[in-house]
Amino acid sequence: MVSFNAILQKFNQKGEKTGWTYFDIPAPIAQEIKPNTRTSFRVKGTLDGFPIKQIALVPMGEGDFIMAVNATMRKGIRKKEGATIAVVLEEDTSELEISSDLMACLEIEEKALDFFNSLTKGHQVYFSKWIESAKTIETRTKRITMTVTGLSMGLGYPEMIRHFKKKEL
Repeated sequence: MVSFNAILQKFNQKGEKTGWTYFDIPAPIAQEIKPNTRTSFRVKGTLDGFPIKQIALVPMGEGDFIMAVNATMRKGIRKKEGATIAVVLEEDTSELEISSDLMACLEIEEKALDFFNSLTKGHQVYFSKWIESAKTIETRTKRITMTVTGLSMGLGYPEMIRHFKKKEL
C-alpha cells in the first residue's frame, strides 16, 4: 500500500475529460503501486478513509497518472476541487464485476449477448456500473431495458446513451 496526500482538481476544457474531478499520481508513486507500468491499471484503497475498489488510473504521459473522482466518491469524502485528501492505494487485481441482473437479461437476448461479449471487459463494466448505480428499482429496470435494447442494436455505452437521449427530446 502506498499513502500520500493529493489535491482535488477539475478539468476545464480537456476533451472527453472536461468537467472531471481528479487528482494526480506522480510517476514515482505510480511506480510504487505497479512498477514498470505506463498503461492504465486498477487500484483499490481509500480516499480520506472512504473505501474504493476497481478504479482505473489513467496515464497522462511521462509516467504520471490521474484518478477520476466520481460523484459517489466525492459524496463519500465530502470534498470538492481544491481540497487536500489522504490517499491510500494498491493495485487491484480482482476480477471486474458484471451485474448479475444484466447477465440474466442478456441470456434471453442472443443478439445483445453476442455484441456484449464482443466488447472489451472495460466497456462491459461501463454498462454494469451504470445499472448498479441506480437508486430505485424503476431506474434499474429502465437502464437494463435500455442496455439490452442498445446492445441488440450494436450500440456501445456512449452511443446507447446518445440514442436514448435523442428519443426523450
